[in-house]
Formats: sequence, structure tokens, C-alpha cells
Amino acid sequence: MDERSHAIDAVASYFGVLSEPTRIRIMHVICEQEKTVSQIVEELGASQTNVSRHLGIMHRSGVLARRKERNQVYYRTADPVMVDLCRSVCKRISERMNEKMPLRRELLRLMPQLKRKPKLKNPAT
Repeated sequence: MDERSHAIDAVASYFGVLSEPTRIRIMHVICEQEKTVSQIVEELGASQTNVSRHLGIMHRSGVLARRKERNQVYYRTADPVMVDLCRSVCKRISERMNEKMPLRRELLRLMPQLKRKPKLKNPAT
């Protein structure tokens, strides 16, 4: 296998992390703040076994970071490019839909924009 094939395989693997709907749902749940596994399970309404399996895959791929505090494990996004990619895809799909479709509104809510800190005014002006 040549270098180009290895590079293409790496790109396919990167995109493959979000090839499962549960992983996209996980990104939605934690894209703005870290959460415990229990919180993620509750918000998704999925089994802990299933969520933990997907969290492990996402963590090993570098998309998520985790930290342990006492008996809780917290997950957060670790790859801002992946978050931006999710937002871009949701936005692109929503642009193709009729504005009155409920699915369009849901897609736009799926990956909310990060809240930006307001710029401080220059006191000299």
C-alpha cells in the first residue's frame, strides 16, 4: 500500500467515527460542555453499555477527551474540527430542506454554535 492509500484510509477512518447515529447524538449532547457518562446516558435514552462502547471508540479516535473524578467519568469534545464538521454538515443538510420542515429546525438545533464571549470595550475610546 502506498502513502496516498494510507492517507486516504486515515481520512476515511476520521469520517467513520461519526458514521453511527449514536455517536452524532453524543456529539450533540456534549458539544457545549462536558458531561458524565450518566448524564449522556440519560439525555440519549440509551443503555449505558451502548453509550460506553461508543464513548470508548470516540475517545480512542481522539474526538473526545475524558477525565475521572472520584467515581464519575466526564467526557468533552477534544477535536474542534470534528465539532465544526458536524455543525457544517447539519447546516448544509438543513439548507436543502424546506424552511417549514420540523426536521430542518431540529438539524439547526442539533449542533448549536458555541457561545462567544463578548468583546471588551476599549476604555480609551
